[in-house]
Amino acid sequence: MVDLSQYLPILIFLGIAFALSALFVFLPMGVARLTGTHNPTAAKESEYECGFPAFEDPRSQFDVRFYLVAILFIVFDLEAAFLFPWAVSFLDLGWAAWITMMVFIGELVFGLVYAWKMGALDWE
Repeated sequence: MVDLSQYLPILIFLGIAFALSALFVFLPMGVARLTGTHNPTAAKESEYECGFPAFEDPRSQFDVRFYLVAILFIVFDLEAAFLFPWAVSFLDLGWAAWITMMVFIGELVFGLVYAWKMGALDWE
């Protein structure tokens, strides 16, 4: 037979966490309804993004260049994520790590030059 009394503190913790999260979500909504600040209108419920109302169908297709710029951003963001820990421990890693990072940066530079020459960064 398994002794389940050891799980009681975990269940109490989960119950308190659930109660607090429900309180933080539902209490402001209840206060808004009771104080009268919940007053939906057509203007409040309209789509509004990036400083101006939506002017096209939300299911319209994006230009491929938008996705290319997004992928390039992710690639160079990941480069920064890999480069920072390497730079912090650079002196402890030795020459093999330095050469490996230079190959990595070289590949990224080659990819950037290729994307630049192919026109992926040109925006109309």
